[in-house]
Amino acid sequence: MKPIELIRKYNVPGPRYTSYPTVPFWKENAIKASDWLASLENEQAFNPQSTLGLYVHLPYCESLCTFCGCHKRITKNHAVELPYVESVLQEWALYQPTLQPDTEIVELHLGGGTPTFFSPETLTKLIEGIFQLKNINREKCDLSFEAHPNSTTHTQLETLYKLGFRRVSFGIQDYNPVVQKAINRIQTFEQVQLVHQIAKEIGYTSINHDLVYGLPFQDLSGFQMTIEKTIALKPERIALYGYAHVPWVKGTGQRGYDENNLPKDAHKRELYEMAYELLLNAGYIAIGMDHFALPGDTLEVAFQKKELHRNFMGYTHRQTDVMIGLGMSAISDTWRAFAQNEKSVEAYQEQISKGELAIFRGHFLNNEELLIRRHILDLMCHFETQWHSELLKEGFYQQIQERLAPLAKDGLIEIDTTHLRITNTGFAFVRNVCMAFDLDLHGHHFDKPIFSATI
Repeated sequence: MKPIELIRKYNVPGPRYTSYPTVPFWKENAIKASDWLASLENEQAFNPQSTLGLYVHLPYCESLCTFCGCHKRITKNHAVELPYVESVLQEWALYQPTLQPDTEIVELHLGGGTPTFFSPETLTKLIEGIFQLKNINREKCDLSFEAHPNSTTHTQLETLYKLGFRRVSFGIQDYNPVVQKAINRIQTFEQVQLVHQIAKEIGYTSINHDLVYGLPFQDLSGFQMTIEKTIALKPERIALYGYAHVPWVKGTGQRGYDENNLPKDAHKRELYEMAYELLLNAGYIAIGMDHFALPGDTLEVAFQKKELHRNFMGYTHRQTDVMIGLGMSAISDTWRAFAQNEKSVEAYQEQISKGELAIFRGHFLNNEELLIRRHILDLMCHFETQWHSELLKEGFYQQIQERLAPLAKDGLIEIDTTHLRITNTGFAFVRNVCMAFDLDLHGHHFDKPIFSATI
């Protein structure tokens, strides 16, 4: 089958599989805070020396980027900073009785929103407040944050560096002025170059640039310019995301342009393949579904060692035993259970002010889901998975085999009784391969759109 025919056949709505089961299948009020804490306590009892990852969601942005699908709050009122950070620290305190005293924090990430919306003083209060309640070796902990080049100052970068941060991810998306205007994200290459160089001079050892293909008005020549400018700055990592057009989820935020302005199917894939070739020629290593890293970067090393992990922050170079999400909409994970906080700032802060966790939905995984979760994670990270041949006797494995058969026929996968490998042709369709394993998707009728297209 020709590439264009494969794209037409498999470019269907599907999850990005930052988790399994995926968030739309979690039920509201299906998990209580007490149940979640019990799950966390059980995980700690099973593994007293468990490692801990922290994700802190800082939701504020001064302006709305119309491509964005994140949970955010648009405001220019910086008086909201301190009350929000105080709520986050109060939430962190609520976790302390459940966490083992010797639990080691090995990963901390500030996401958003725009973390650099917050002043250096407020960021210092946040990080020092977190570390006051739990011992941390800042030399071993991987501290990282997301940043908007337009709102990131030398003082912020210097402050976070002194607090132990060594990785920063800058949201770039595209340098084409026409595209930037459509997505309301105006920033020149010179602005990005300046903040990138400041970070390098301060001492940051891993800088990531986020790029997005499939945005309105993108064409090959314009996006090639973006890739070439990015290569010129030589960030250690590059995330090349496909734009997820989901206006039915985010309301008017993604309606700053018409669907007719978006690159379609084969054109969108052509943008990716052009970027892919340029990045590989520049010495980057393709990692997972949408990441690239220079040789020697911890993400590249983890990929080569097959230690790569994927969670709600994307690809990471280590898997923590427990991930706790702090802040509005943040998600926590003990491998056997997920829990998500309230998605509005007011509801989150009100619940925390009562001395209670602000969990509003989640999911406990059964044994079948734990098996499927491992398969999907292996596919997303390593493009292969395996199982014991006797498992094929299980009913749901037989269904999976039937769904995988067309993918094998089309040359996207190679499969035998114990092993599945995604072929080079199939790399573009990794989400479709995972969908064959997804027990929730099949036989489920959706009353409205849920997922973005896979290609």
